[in-house]
Amino acid sequence: MVDIVILGTIGLDDIETPFGKVKEALGGSGTYAAYASSFFAKPGIVSIAGEDLPKRHIDVLKKRNISMDGIEIKGRNFRWGGFYEFDMNEAKTLKTELNSLADFDPELPADYKKAKYVFLGNVDPTIQLKVLGQIEKPELIVMDTMNFWISSRKEELIKAIKKVDVLVLNDSEARQLFGTVNLVNAADMALDLGPKAVIIKKGEHGALLFFREDGKRKHFSAPGYPLEVVKDPTGCGDSFGGGFIGHLAKTKNLSEANMRKAVIYGSVIASFNAEDFSLERQKKLTWGEIERRFHELREIREF
Repeated sequence: MVDIVILGTIGLDDIETPFGKVKEALGGSGTYAAYASSFFAKPGIVSIAGEDLPKRHIDVLKKRNISMDGIEIKGRNFRWGGFYEFDMNEAKTLKTELNSLADFDPELPADYKKAKYVFLGNVDPTIQLKVLGQIEKPELIVMDTMNFWISSRKEELIKAIKKVDVLVLNDSEARQLFGTVNLVNAADMALDLGPKAVIIKKGEHGALLFFREDGKRKHFSAPGYPLEVVKDPTGCGDSFGGGFIGHLAKTKNLSEANMRKAVIYGSVIASFNAEDFSLERQKKLTWGEIERRFHELREIREF
């Protein structure tokens, strides 16, 4: 039985940054989110992978006790290529090859349908809605998205947002989706659609959590961790989401105070992810390192 269902892509990435480059590295929103959440609970991925996905990449996920039962193997794998300049907050896309992902029609295994925690990673909102329709009695649904779906599938995206508990998006996506430069206004409009909470990620500058209590908006500002080494920010947003829902699934506590802690744990995992390419840093990560950085972030916010 999986604790968390993670919907997302499994990718082969070609990435170049000012600090190096990799080819056919393991990537994808489902990969990063599942790996990050596996530090806290048992995730199961819902995705499609190509017959050309190297066995070494599959083994990386299996070693973390991530369920692969929801992965369909078919055709050629989804591939993405991009580069970063010294502004590491924005990737420049060089290629996107959907391949087998273009025909992805997910069917969940029986035990996945009983999962209480669901992370709808960055994929077409029509696919997010299809997966959500197969979950029997979820206790928490967290959803991520991106600017491409805001531009091309806005109607379906709004339908999906209305069905989730927590919406996660970055600052530029929030402004684009709600047509405002003001992130507080964007958060209010998102909450009006039905989610209990909205998280707006701000890259290296941290994240904002918005929610309502007794009709009044409240918010929490999580700091970004001041990294000495940043090699590749690819997957940091997905790792944030995985860490966030992972902590909530582990503790089974959806209180405001615990959701704030979950934002910090998500930020911690994302900060480690940026220190190397693909999952290389997360593969070496220990629980002791996670806890130490968690407490460092707590100290940063004390005054």
